[in-house]
Amino acid sequence: MSFQSLSSPRPALQQRRGFTLIELLVVIAIVAVLIALLLPAVQQAREAARRSQCQNNLKQIGLAMHNYHDTNQSFPPGWIGITANQPDVNGLNGWGWASKLLHRIEQPALYHAINFKLSVADAANSANIVRALPVFRCPSDSSTDTWVLKDDTGTSLATLATANYVGNFGNNDLDACLSFTPGMTCAGNGVLMHNQRIRLGDIRDGTSSTLMVGERKTRGDLDWHSTWAGVVAGGDESLQRVLGVADHVPNSPAAHFDDFSSAHSTGAFFVMGDGHVKLISSNIDENVYKKLSTRSGNEPVADF
Repeated sequence: MSFQSLSSPRPALQQRRGFTLIELLVVIAIVAVLIALLLPAVQQAREAARRSQCQNNLKQIGLAMHNYHDTNQSFPPGWIGITANQPDVNGLNGWGWASKLLHRIEQPALYHAINFKLSVADAANSANIVRALPVFRCPSDSSTDTWVLKDDTGTSLATLATANYVGNFGNNDLDACLSFTPGMTCAGNGVLMHNQRIRLGDIRDGTSSTLMVGERKTRGDLDWHSTWAGVVAGGDESLQRVLGVADHVPNSPAAHFDDFSSAHSTGAFFVMGDGHVKLISSNIDENVYKKLSTRSGNEPVADF
């Protein structure tokens, strides 16, 4: 009698297989190509979000300007400068148009903390003028939140918060105002200027086709800095820190600090006199652009 073995035969060992070096390199190369393809799309999506926030900031500023007008029957002056009851470009107190809107853009505590009877650079206001406010910053601009204003000798005068939006002075020569003597008012043909309060009725060219506030990019290497606070007497290019002129189209190669500019490649956002926000292309006709900067030049602009 024969007996069969109760144990079953052992199966052949299965050979384990892994990635070869070549296969691993191919996978890495594919992943690298996919990242290279996706990265521009991600960057574009982020920039689109930043542009949208920038546009929304200007909408809030436009709404605050009209709320101010409803209360005071005018827009705020570009900046205040008075000495001994006489207009003075570098006089007291220097506070600019944006500072007058603080309690209308959810900053009532800061507004009431400021002593508007004292100058912008007075020590009593030093803690207030360095407050970085997101509503005055374009997210596409990656500059620091504060900067130091100096005079033409390099002496530091004040540390100020950075802002990316300046008021429309018009297409006049703003720099010429620095040579004005006390008793002279620096008046532009735009919407925001020295001591003067412009009303909606003064914008005779049409509020929908008149620039009110626009973008200004920051360049630390050229000391291109703007602020929401106002004008500091004796500061280098002090007036241009709060106002801009339409001398060249946005982002012009001329690269003048007093121009409007932005970190966006296609142009700059502006809030118009009626409160709506529009992107003005860098390719706009310069003559049309200059017409948009004047409030009552009798220069109708049908399309832009």
